[in-house]
Amino acid sequence: MVNNPADAEDLMQEAFLQLFRKIGTFRGESAFSTWLHRMTVNVVLMRLRKKALPVASLEETTEPDEETGGPRKDIGAPDLRLSGAVDRVNLERSVEKLPPGYRTVFVLHDVQGYEHNEIAEIMGCSVGNSKSQLHKARTRLRDLLQEEIRAQARQERQAAKTQMAQDD
Repeated sequence: MVNNPADAEDLMQEAFLQLFRKIGTFRGESAFSTWLHRMTVNVVLMRLRKKALPVASLEETTEPDEETGGPRKDIGAPDLRLSGAVDRVNLERSVEKLPPGYRTVFVLHDVQGYEHNEIAEIMGCSVGNSKSQLHKARTRLRDLLQEEIRAQARQERQAAKTQMAQDD
């Protein structure tokens, strides 16, 4: 989740400290491994939320690139990193809209990499149910993402109409 072994080790230690602090809150309603996994994921997500974005001055981004001699950043051009961030935001919003069972199986399988037999054990269901829930989650997620794309296209058309009306 962090793509850095040193950060992963730090987060592991932080997760075990959190375990030590919060062990009294474990209610036994699920497997201990499930509770520990959820707590560990939360520790990582909290770190990622706190991570500061890199800061670069406008002058630095417009100065010529040393390798190519051309400008580092074409002001006004689409920023591919930003469009990727927008896609991630749309994906996160759509995943949050999934029903809880679909969302859980989707995150466990497609995000965290669990196999269906592991998911079935974690959730207390059959392997077939896990596979079925994943298929339904992906189908619903695809529909939600298409709805989001259509909504954005409508907003862009409306903004263009508004701009044209203002220009006239």
